[in-house]
Amino acid sequence: MDLQTRKLNFIQEFLKLESEKVISHLEKLLQKETQGNCDLKPMSIIEFQNRIDQSTEDSLNGRLTENSKLISEIEKWS
Repeated sequence: MDLQTRKLNFIQEFLKLESEKVISHLEKLLQKETQGNCDLKPMSIIEFQNRIDQSTEDSLNGRLTENSKLISEIEKWS
């Protein structure tokens, strides 16, 4: 069964739920899974300046990805 079909089946079963407790558990699980992948922390000024310097150097040396190539690559992800 492909992912799209599984999603649709899940949605259909979810819509049949009457238990507030089960829905709450599923909401918490979804929130945990989608937010758990976000381990961002602020950069220091030095880290930020180093990133700018690296980006400038990459640009001057032609180490860039054209936006059309990037969009094409992203479209392959789904």
